[in-house]
Amino acid sequence: MARALGREFVRVSLGGVRDEAEVRGHRRTYVGAQPGRIARALREAGTMNPVFMLDEVDKLQPGAFSGDPSAALLEVLDPAQNHSFRDHYLEVELDLSDVLFVATANVIDTIPGPLLDRMEVVHLDGYTEEEKVAIARNHLLERQIERNGLDDDEVVIDEGAVRGIVLDYTREAGVRNLERELGKVLRKVATRLAAGDDTPPVSVGRDDLADLLGRPKFFNEVVDRTATPGVATGLAVTGVGGDVLFVEASVMPGDGAAGASSFTLTGQLGDVMSESAQIAQSYVRSHGDALGLDAEGFSGKRFHLHVPSGAVPKDGPSAGITMTTALMSLLSGRPVRSEVGMTGEVTLQGRVLPIGGVKQKVLAAHRAGLREVILPARNEGDLDDVPEAVADAMTFHLVDDVADVLDLALEPEG
Repeated sequence: MARALGREFVRVSLGGVRDEAEVRGHRRTYVGAQPGRIARALREAGTMNPVFMLDEVDKLQPGAFSGDPSAALLEVLDPAQNHSFRDHYLEVELDLSDVLFVATANVIDTIPGPLLDRMEVVHLDGYTEEEKVAIARNHLLERQIERNGLDDDEVVIDEGAVRGIVLDYTREAGVRNLERELGKVLRKVATRLAAGDDTPPVSVGRDDLADLLGRPKFFNEVVDRTATPGVATGLAVTGVGGDVLFVEASVMPGDGAAGASSFTLTGQLGDVMSESAQIAQSYVRSHGDALGLDAEGFSGKRFHLHVPSGAVPKDGPSAGITMTTALMSLLSGRPVRSEVGMTGEVTLQGRVLPIGGVKQKVLAAHRAGLREVILPARNEGDLDDVPEAVADAMTFHLVDDVADVLDLALEPEG
């Protein structure tokens, strides 16, 4: 951006900053006083209109006695006020209105609301499989070959090997782990060349990955996980992009009063997600007759709903239809179709409400090998953000009632 605009570029890392004086400077009465990072960065840039990067703004820490640095940034990022920003050390007004501030963050949940309100949020989504392969071929390979002491004519890694690393050894929104795995392959090749075990050029194909990188770390387990009734495939958004989420339900004889049933939730679920599970159970019980379920299926039974992985905290309302589908699959004995993933909030009346992160969730479904995705009807406009190559490879079902979800997701009876 700075090169395109012909401006200077400066960067300030805010990760772990907990002192307001880091932003606004110290009073000159203190020993070792100095200007804040904003004033120092302008001095380094030598201009009053640089492109100013505030890195990791979501990791600012409020200090116990030293003020809140995020509060000091309110004036810096407000175009109605930053023409007269006053650093405590300089004690003169600095005009920051010509500075182009660009802040980066992994999650916006930890950014205070007033500070987030002063920024325009631009979501950068994860790469598709094809984009990762292209990035590796055009950028990462050349850099890693140089860093590992090899020449271009000493090793050839074909596209199948790169695609195998993307699918079987990394599962991420970016390409950091992809670059690490490529570096590991090249170090093994360099070791073999140095030991005289191979002669250049060394060709690395997909079949060689197990010998160089060990067994695959990730598997397409959707088919195996959904083979039995009571397991549904949901989609979620994490700090590193979208991911596939399994919801498992089981039923067993109750041990309480006759006719009473109980409901257990596990998997480190947050309050919102726990409430979604309760809503799913209430919907299935109250609409059991319309859904073709026997009311006796609930009497005196104990239900257990679990969301792996149990060590990872989870929250949010978008697993509502997934939980409803898992319970319906369990009680009807019809497995969930292995090629279907779903996301959406459900109400007590069975309405499917819109959710966020559609693009990230669709990309995660595509990475996991799913071919169909069930989405709320009011999220139809969000499909415009999905890359064309991914959208062409998948089928989207837009629903506004959870009964439609059950017709689409469950295997036919018999």
